[in-house]
Amino acid sequence: MPKGFFNHLLISGVPVLVRHRLRRTTIRLSILTQLAQKLLEAVGEAHAELSLELVGDGRMSRLNRTYRGGDGPTDVLAFPLRESPGPRSALLGDVVIAFPTAVRQAVSLGHSIDEELVRLLIHGVLHLLGYDHERGEHDARRMQRKEKALFRTLLPLPKLVTRVLKSK
Repeated sequence: MPKGFFNHLLISGVPVLVRHRLRRTTIRLSILTQLAQKLLEAVGEAHAELSLELVGDGRMSRLNRTYRGGDGPTDVLAFPLRESPGPRSALLGDVVIAFPTAVRQAVSLGHSIDEELVRLLIHGVLHLLGYDHERGEHDARRMQRKEKALFRTLLPLPKLVTRVLKSK
């Protein structure tokens, strides 16, 4: 796919925007978009709008430093758009996944890149909905239970990543 490629798919009238700037990777964006929509339906947000971006470690490091004060890349960041006062927006928020970090995590955990991408998408969407594993052990367990339940609703997982070339 070209750099900065967007996939904006209307499923049941609900937009999910998927974007990536990964030059050495081929991702089935329409399938990922459909999976994101299925996830939104599973969390009771079938009419919400979601933006999903897959980025490299450099971009994720900059986002992590700017918005969380972190050093280096993290696997997923979520930017909720419903936290401000006022009428409830259809815009749920943005989920950003560091693809190279996801690949490394998949290898170290012994599962597929597709599975890791789905797990990170679920994690990010739950953050958009107010779940926060960093608030304490009770909240972390609650979020983990919800992640596992949502993952089961998305099975069987489709093939999302069809090509990953190593960096030169």
